[in-house]
Amino acid sequence: MTSTSPSPAPALTYAEAGVDTAAGDKAVDLMKAAVAATHGPEVLGGVGAFAGLLDVSALKTYERPLLASSTDGVGTKIAIARALDVHDTIGQDLVGMVVDDIIVVGARPLAMTDYIACGKVVPERVADIVRGIAEGCRMAGCALVGGETAEHPGLMAAEDYDVAGAAVGVVEASAMLGAHRVRPGDAIIGMDSSGLHSNGYSLVRAVIEAQGLGLDTEVPELGRTLGEELLEPTRIYTGDLLSLLDSSAGKGLHALSHVTGGGLAANLARVLPEGVTARVDRGSWQPAPVFERVAAWGGVPLHDLEATLNMGIGMVAAVSAERVDATLEHLRGRGLPSRVIGEVLESAEAPGVTDRDVLVSGAKGVDGGEVLLTGTHEGWA
Repeated sequence: MTSTSPSPAPALTYAEAGVDTAAGDKAVDLMKAAVAATHGPEVLGGVGAFAGLLDVSALKTYERPLLASSTDGVGTKIAIARALDVHDTIGQDLVGMVVDDIIVVGARPLAMTDYIACGKVVPERVADIVRGIAEGCRMAGCALVGGETAEHPGLMAAEDYDVAGAAVGVVEASAMLGAHRVRPGDAIIGMDSSGLHSNGYSLVRAVIEAQGLGLDTEVPELGRTLGEELLEPTRIYTGDLLSLLDSSAGKGLHALSHVTGGGLAANLARVLPEGVTARVDRGSWQPAPVFERVAAWGGVPLHDLEATLNMGIGMVAAVSAERVDATLEHLRGRGLPSRVIGEVLESAEAPGVTDRDVLVSGAKGVDGGEVLLTGTHEGWA
C-alpha cells in the first residue's frame, strides 16, 4: 500500500515564509514620533496599543452630537510614488481624501486610522508613508490614533503596497451642512485644487503611457518634471473650512462638496435639494496647465475630463448671497484661492442646455438637484 503521508519538510520560519516581524517593529520605531506629534491630551495610550483611545468628554457639551465617518484610499497614484520611489506625500493624499469628506457635513474630524498592505515591509518606506499621514492629520487638526501594516507575500509583489484610511468626526445636529440648507440665490464658491489630487490616475497614466512620456520628462507648461506634477499632494481643506465655520463669515455656509471621483458636477449635485439647479460657469476659473496637457496628449473630450478630474476646483461651497464677500475674504486670507463660479437657481428658471453644456442630476444614487456646467475655460476650444 502506498503511503499518502507527507515527507518531513525542512523547518520553516515566519520570516522564511516572507513575513518579517522585526522589519515591522523597526517601521513602528521610525514612525512613532511623527504619529505622537498628532496627539493632544485627549488621546490616551500612546503608540502601539491594540486600540486607539480618545477622550470625548467634550461631546457632553453638545445637545445632539452626530458622528461622521469616512474611509478611502488614494487609488493608482501609488504607481507614480512607486516609480519615483517617493513615498512621503502619499499619506497627505490619503488624509485629504478621508477628512475632507467629513468636513462636507460640517463635522470636526477627531481621529484617523490607517492601513498599509504590502508585499514586503521596507521599514523606511512604511515610515515615510506614515509620516505623510501624520503630517496630513496635523494639517487637518486630526489625531492619528492607530494603524496596521500587513505583509502579504505571495499575494503582492515585494515592491507593491496600498494604503487606506478611516476617520471619525462630530457635528452638532443643528449645525450640520447639506442640501436642506441650500436655497435659490445662493452663490457657488469654488476653491482651487493643488493639481490632480488623487482621482483619475488610471486615465492620466494611460495618457502618458500612450504618449511614451517618462516621469522625468521636463514639461515647460508645468515648470517641472511630469513626475513631480503627478505626485503633487492633495490639498487638505479641513483646517481652512473649520476656521471659516468658527467665524462670523461661516454663518452663511450652507453646503460643501468635495470634488473627487466623478468630477465637479456629479459631486455638487449630491448636496443640492430637488427643484434647484446650480449653474456653474467654466469661464469663471482657469484649470491648471496639467489638465490641458492631459486633454491635449490624450485627445480626451472635455466632458470625459470633467467626469473624471477635478479640473482645478477641489472643494465647492454653497453660500448665502449676503455672506459671499466675507467668505471669500476669509478663505483668501488663509491662502486658499477661491472665487464665485456659479449660482443656485430654481430649476424652472435655469437656462437651456447647449451642445457644450453638461447637465447632471441624481449623481451617485442621490435624488437631489441638478448642476449645469456652461461656458468655456479661457483658451479652451
